[in-house]
Amino acid sequence: MRPILHVPAGALAALVTLIALAGGSCGGGSSTPSGPTPPTAPPTVTNTITITSAGASPRDIQIAVGTRVLFINDDSRAHNMSSDPHPEHTDCPELNQVGLLAPGQRRETGNLTSPRTCRFHDHDLPSDTRLLGRIIIQ
Repeated sequence: MRPILHVPAGALAALVTLIALAGGSCGGGSSTPSGPTPPTAPPTVTNTITITSAGASPRDIQIAVGTRVLFINDDSRAHNMSSDPHPEHTDCPELNQVGLLAPGQRRETGNLTSPRTCRFHDHDLPSDTRLLGRIIIQ
């Protein structure tokens, strides 16, 4: 028969606590990698103007303040979309970020942050009424 081991109660409690802590830190961790949180995506574009051989469509849109507009060139030729007035392009500089679009290209305006009406045109065809339009920011 084996002798009974006498362990003081405080030592036994410390041993149980140590085992519980060691067991809790082993394995079972999350499989997702840790690291910095990726930056949030820019606001989604909720409005699109498509350019075809028939012109810009729609020619007039209404958007909320802070929204951007996506211009898509589905025409077979390039278009240089700019803010009015021609040739200064100073009314809505955010529209000038669209600039020259080759066939098949798409590009967003900057954030349109103040209520107003922004008129646009094709810089290379400023009098072509099919390529004139308005973005009404409310």
